[in-house]
Amino acid sequence: MANTDDALYCIGCGAKLQTTDPKAAGYLPASSLAKADAGEDIYCQRCFRLRHYNEIAPVELTDDDFLRLLNKIGESDALIVNVVDIFDFNGSVIPGLHRFVGDNPVILVGNKADVLPKSINERRVTNWLTQAAHAQGLRPVATLLTSAKKGRNLDDLLALIEQYREHRDVYVVGVTNTGKSTLINRIIKDENGMGDLITTSRFPGTTLDRIQIPLADGHFLIDTPGIIHRHQMAHYVNPKDLQLVAPTKPIRPTVFQLNAGQTLFFAGLARFDYLRGPKAGFTVYADNQLLLHRTKLANADAFYEKHRGDLLSPPRAEDLATFPPLARFEFTPKEKSDLVIAGLGWVVVPAGAMVAGYAPEGVDVLLRKALI
Repeated sequence: MANTDDALYCIGCGAKLQTTDPKAAGYLPASSLAKADAGEDIYCQRCFRLRHYNEIAPVELTDDDFLRLLNKIGESDALIVNVVDIFDFNGSVIPGLHRFVGDNPVILVGNKADVLPKSINERRVTNWLTQAAHAQGLRPVATLLTSAKKGRNLDDLLALIEQYREHRDVYVVGVTNTGKSTLINRIIKDENGMGDLITTSRFPGTTLDRIQIPLADGHFLIDTPGIIHRHQMAHYVNPKDLQLVAPTKPIRPTVFQLNAGQTLFFAGLARFDYLRGPKAGFTVYADNQLLLHRTKLANADAFYEKHRGDLLSPPRAEDLATFPPLARFEFTPKEKSDLVIAGLGWVVVPAGAMVAGYAPEGVDVLLRKALI
């Protein structure tokens, strides 16, 4: 699992191994590095602690470092597999990816299909993903829904990769926390029986450098670092609360009968206002453990200021100083639509209802044609 030069690399995150700077990527004690010299697969100290103790250590990598690695893709003749989070397309799309990939073909993989409600039409989701990619300037040669966690549609993905790679390397790209490395681990396990080789976690930015997995014809399947998307909801929550913005179980919808002038809080992370229209049902799709609290619109601002960090948590009290203010977006859909709070969930809004959605500044709130 080393790169092509003579240096040694962490088998979990791809960082070059070093023994001099504990705060830099790839650090491990010299005694541990000696084991690698003896031919033993080795993980850096950061990966070891993450895998065994679920501890995350920050490393000194900038957004420019990640983008520099991504730029290399456009200079290669390769197949690109772009992994996005179905639950958070806008937070998991790589801005301007079409400019990085050049003329290379792209397979778009919508991961985490296992958390979608069972009532959802997968063909409709696939079509929506393709259209959303087109809106970003990306023209995938194929779009596929998968679940890295469950191994769902893995054979179909491998068949697509073989169909389009034409004896070239395969780069797997995505922003942080899309399940990209989990997907590659699943492929490795199915191909050669080796499980959980690459370090994975809920923490953004686990893979730090390219990790190359040999293919039968001498080319490589390459796991690239997750690009840091600063507008992901995951960047605004405490690590202890990441499960609330990265569901792991199928979402169960919750229906609220609302009158105009009522508000729904998504804990303290987001807010939905029903501004004008008759009494109607609004269906919320969010993590099953996330607090949904109904109150009067007239009192909503004061309620939020009083209770965020305690009743309305997350954010937690210790995170309030750095949690951004909520930005407001207003909509009146002409057809049944989803008001999407990127990375957190969505509310099904009936045609003609005037509504507003709030999310931390920088996080997208948008309207799309209802998926269900």
